[in-house]
Amino acid sequence: MSQQIEITAELRQDVGKGASRRLRRTSEKVPGIIYGAGKDPQSLTLNGFQLSKAMQQESFFSQILNVSVEGDSQQAIVRDLQRHPASEKVLHIDFLRVRADQLIDVNVPIHFINEEQCKGVRLEGGVVSHNLTDIEISCLPADLPEFIEVDIAELGVGEAIHLSDLVVPSGVTIVQLALGEDHDITVVTVNEPRVSAADEEAEGEEQAPEQPEADQEEPGED
Repeated sequence: MSQQIEITAELRQDVGKGASRRLRRTSEKVPGIIYGAGKDPQSLTLNGFQLSKAMQQESFFSQILNVSVEGDSQQAIVRDLQRHPASEKVLHIDFLRVRADQLIDVNVPIHFINEEQCKGVRLEGGVVSHNLTDIEISCLPADLPEFIEVDIAELGVGEAIHLSDLVVPSGVTIVQLALGEDHDITVVTVNEPRVSAADEEAEGEEQAPEQPEADQEEPGED
């Protein structure tokens, strides 16, 4: 279990789109909001440098954070994040408070293991294709895993692992599977190796039968 991430925030009195633009423009500050758990929403101001550093950790987007609002520590998850389309700078962040007795839906990353030992790659020359990199799960905050591990060591060419094949911790359910069998989508597959056009042409030339040379007639005698 990784160390819990701490985020420090201040209450923001000046709210609205114009206020948020001024805040981002005049300082390295990021506007945000925290809400949920039966409490009033609070408009926040966060330190942009601290936020960027915290976001470098994979678990920032899938784990419970400690959001300290002027000394009041509140447990929350990231519910929404808005970025500038060109610079990727964070424009606004939403935190959702969590309660110990209330289920939460969170996207957690998938960690694929034993890719180098994968049967379909090592013995059959296949290529691993990751169809998903994270999945949405539902659980109580205390049961929230950092990631879901998927072992592909025994996966052969043409074979796949689906959501229903995943092993998840006790108390954790996969949201998509609750919607029915049609939502049991593919997580990872091992495909046949791709053959380039040049390789196909070379193979075609090797398989083409040799054409016999035409017999040359001897010149007639006078």
